[in-house]
Amino acid sequence: MKILITGGAGFIGSAVVRLAIARGYSVVNVDALTYAACLGNVVSVADHPNYAFEHVDIRDFAALDAVFTKHKPDGVMHLAAESHVDRSIDGPADFIETNINGTFNMLEVARSCWQAQDRPETFRFHHISTDEVFGSLGPTGMFTEETPYNPRSPYSASKASSDHLVRAWHETYGLPVVLTNCSNNYGPYHFPEKLIPVVILKALAGKPLPIYGDGSNIRDWLYVEDHADALLLVLEKGALGCSYNIGGENERSNLELVKTLCGILDRLLPRDGGSYADLVTFVADRPGHDSRYAIDPKRIRDELGWRPSVTVEEGLEKTVQWYLENEDWWRALLERSGVGQRLGTSS
Repeated sequence: MKILITGGAGFIGSAVVRLAIARGYSVVNVDALTYAACLGNVVSVADHPNYAFEHVDIRDFAALDAVFTKHKPDGVMHLAAESHVDRSIDGPADFIETNINGTFNMLEVARSCWQAQDRPETFRFHHISTDEVFGSLGPTGMFTEETPYNPRSPYSASKASSDHLVRAWHETYGLPVVLTNCSNNYGPYHFPEKLIPVVILKALAGKPLPIYGDGSNIRDWLYVEDHADALLLVLEKGALGCSYNIGGENERSNLELVKTLCGILDRLLPRDGGSYADLVTFVADRPGHDSRYAIDPKRIRDELGWRPSVTVEEGLEKTVQWYLENEDWWRALLERSGVGQRLGTSS
């Protein structure tokens, strides 16, 4: 099976690319190589005979159409997106153009490709989204696939819009689609603007570890390689027109998470003069910061037999160890636009 994967040089996309190649798929990686992408993420498969890379922006309809015509994929995994909430607060236009208009382009070229192949029943368009489209939870409850959409940031609103487009193309044109909404990912190759890599790298530099508000915001943490496994499973076996919530079953507050990271670093690379936790600093909260996300993964567990294999403690240990061993990878990214700066304070 030949899969066209958008955003395959990004964090989650590259994990899917690496796993797909390992499992014998033919992969076409389509990526615009924006600030958060890195071809180093896929260097391990770059010379594989089943791998091809196309430097294309999903906002460019003609270029996308040419890629589909050239490669004629059997399936699509659409991961390319602007995804940083703080950046969406400062500059929402990029999120509208990429996440909404880019998804429209993807749906149209995929539909044309599918129709040109006489609408094969095996074709799939897998749209990868986020639990943030559901809004914010209180102390109890979990997001299910039936939870009403209630996006509260430009990022989540743009992803909610793209989800609706995908469903509309299925209902209107019969395009064979599946959708997934995931919880917060973490793991190797995580671009250093998100909480976990920020904490690790600032700790290594002996700098303050910034935590928004009082650190009570709760997320469900999903190890990225578990997520890649679930995504390929949904592509292969998911019911057409259905969405599947993918969660790590690992709820932690931001403060708990940071303290766990500090404990791992204290053990693996002790700090002169005390614990890394001494560097924790509370900063002004993000505007509209969602209180809690939690995924109910019952559908993917019951229908497809999937559960995460990595606990948050195991995954954080693997992640910290990876960053300690891969300084050449992350050091080069610290000079990119916005990295290391406080973003998302505009309101």
